[in-house]
Amino acid sequence: MTRTVAVVGASLAGLSAGRALREQGFDGRVLLIGEELHAPYDRTPLSKGFLAGTCPREDLDLVREDDTPLDFEWILGQRAVGLDPRGRSLRLAGGREIRADGVVLATGARARRLAGQGSLSTGSLSGVHVLRSLEDAVALRSDLRAGKRLVVIGAGFIGAEVASTARGLGVDVTVIEALPVPLEGPLGSAMGGVCASLHADHGTRLLTGTGVASIEGHDRVTAVRLLDGRRLPADVVVAGIGSQPNVEWLEGSGLDLHSGIATDARGATSIPEVVAVGDCGAPWCETAGRHVRAEHWTHALEQPAAAVAALLGTNAAPSHRVPYFWSDQYGVRIQFAGTRSLDARLRVVEGDVDSRSFLALYERGEVPVAILGMNQPRLFTRWRRQLHAAATV
Repeated sequence: MTRTVAVVGASLAGLSAGRALREQGFDGRVLLIGEELHAPYDRTPLSKGFLAGTCPREDLDLVREDDTPLDFEWILGQRAVGLDPRGRSLRLAGGREIRADGVVLATGARARRLAGQGSLSTGSLSGVHVLRSLEDAVALRSDLRAGKRLVVIGAGFIGAEVASTARGLGVDVTVIEALPVPLEGPLGSAMGGVCASLHADHGTRLLTGTGVASIEGHDRVTAVRLLDGRRLPADVVVAGIGSQPNVEWLEGSGLDLHSGIATDARGATSIPEVVAVGDCGAPWCETAGRHVRAEHWTHALEQPAAAVAALLGTNAAPSHRVPYFWSDQYGVRIQFAGTRSLDARLRVVEGDVDSRSFLALYERGEVPVAILGMNQPRLFTRWRRQLHAAATV
């Protein structure tokens, strides 16, 4: 019988896996191993309230008082560097070896940085940031002052949220996006354009269809040079250009690491008694016909329950919850659920896009496959339930 489970990664997905183990009746040892010194904390406010100074540090904590009876053993400030698939033995950076009957891989992802060579090399240049960890947010917050010039590279959700927060602090903001339309991948060009218009509504410059050629400066960043030749003076730069799963330490283990840790729809890997959850996992998605790595808060919260069931050999049915994410930008709540297909027809069923308050359906034939809401939380919730019910059936 499984008597010791090691959860590698002490963030939301790892903590959710630990809770799921206890909720599903596991009474053995649960080790939560984390590279950061911090106990699990919520990353979603880092680009919003915490960055703005309105969300105190203690409000980020995810460990609750009612977690104490769960009797987790915490091993923090320790990075996993190897997995022996035969004995399910973990090797930590300090040389410690941990043997376990079951392993939950929850090592998450890290922010993708600008290329480290040539004209995009930033070296030790101060004022250049990414945003993923608490330390990243603290460092960026100290640089954002009214009147400063911020250039955000990447108009995805992190980049847009940082731009929104910085504008609220009185910072002059320019956002650079290589694609013609921001967020075109998840939302399509029409709705991506509507979300992009929020920047102009609030005085943020958005430059699309061009990339970054170089970062200029000596000790501190002074400008960003674009591929089209334009030079943007900058006191602060934030790269919001995506993330990379933390899976390199698993090379040689026999796991499929092509797009994260490939698993079945439940979260089970090709190694018995080893499952993967959260941002580092790439579970099989039947509707997409491929492994899909989801990087959203709800996925990290909900998916570990199915993976733990697979690990324990109990009710191992995959979750049928539809993908869901949200973003707060310039005082506007953007919510999206489902999976947009390229052949989906877009239809606004409530409100209008010019008022920045509407709900839109993505439909294949007469069947809704995704929904997008902007400042329509109640109506969005009702439609999200319908999508979930349809997926369950």
